[in-house]
Amino acid sequence: MLAVLEGVLDGRDPAILPVPADVRSAESLTSSLGIGEDIDDDVALVVSTSGTTGVPKGAMLTAAALIASASATHDRIGGPGTWLLALPAHHVAGMQVMVRSLLAGTVPVAVDPSFDVVELPSAVEALGSGPRYASLVAVQLAKALGDPGATAALADLDAVLIGGGPMPAAIGEAAAAAGIRVVRTYGMSETAGGCVYDGVALDGVRVRLDDGRVILGGATLAKGYRHPTDPDPFSEPGWFRTDDVGAVDDSGRLRILGRVDDAIGTGGLTVQPQLVEAALATHPAVTDCAVFGVTDDRLGQRVVAAVVLAENATAPTVADLRTHVAQTLDGTAAPREVHVVDELPRRGIGKLDRGELRKRFDTGG
Repeated sequence: MLAVLEGVLDGRDPAILPVPADVRSAESLTSSLGIGEDIDDDVALVVSTSGTTGVPKGAMLTAAALIASASATHDRIGGPGTWLLALPAHHVAGMQVMVRSLLAGTVPVAVDPSFDVVELPSAVEALGSGPRYASLVAVQLAKALGDPGATAALADLDAVLIGGGPMPAAIGEAAAAAGIRVVRTYGMSETAGGCVYDGVALDGVRVRLDDGRVILGGATLAKGYRHPTDPDPFSEPGWFRTDDVGAVDDSGRLRILGRVDDAIGTGGLTVQPQLVEAALATHPAVTDCAVFGVTDDRLGQRVVAAVVLAENATAPTVADLRTHVAQTLDGTAAPREVHVVDELPRRGIGKLDRGELRKRFDTGG
């Protein structure tokens, strides 16, 4: 794959569309992403960005955008090095591990994305000397933290990038206590991967807010979608209008509050699920959680939480969790309904699937 990618980045070979092996012949990809159709010469990579709708979209990334992202990442985290490849290569985060490796002149050490944590120490050792990095999602980090050897191996790396969605506070605290240098990344296929690290835009990346909506631009931006959508989030030249809501704190750092389509309208007010999840995650009985809205005849929607309990923990009552959330947020944000689940549904590389939870628990009244 590195040789193929190298040919694409230097302009010798045509653009590639990395997809999972089990969907290579999917008709939806052929029709939506225009496989085999003409494409601009400067496009190196088309990344399928199927979201909650399941309709494939293809972000067209140029070699310049991919290289700008990889170079800016190295500048931010400590220079070129050797990478652990623990994310699927068809996902932009996994692809960027390979782009960074090409720029660094190194070969990544690959492990299965659902890796057996006991294999991590040997994989990290195989990275050799010099700067060493990994790119993971929060569920992988949480799994590694459950094994002392894997934890020590990650702590031996110069940086562990975490993307693919928000990371529960408890996981971040456990990683910090173990000496793991976690870098929280925010970005997407349309920005060639992570473009804001720990709330600060990478060099060459532009960020602004439009009534709370996060708008991204700069050197890492895709040219657009293979087949433009309506509305087109690339309609403003040089910018991409995300579906994320954010705020900038007093230090100038960007904080993602949630997604526009995840916002819960309850009793005439708007609740951002991620803020409620952050509050719930500090409850000692909660090890993981998701907040979503379901239909309510009186309120429009009511706030609901699905929680995964900590080991040997007793399930908290709704009243207990409402009181806990109300200590840091307005009482409107406190969940009116709580479901204990064994695990939360996820899609892709670990993104929370709120839509599945809404389907499961929305009784329509």
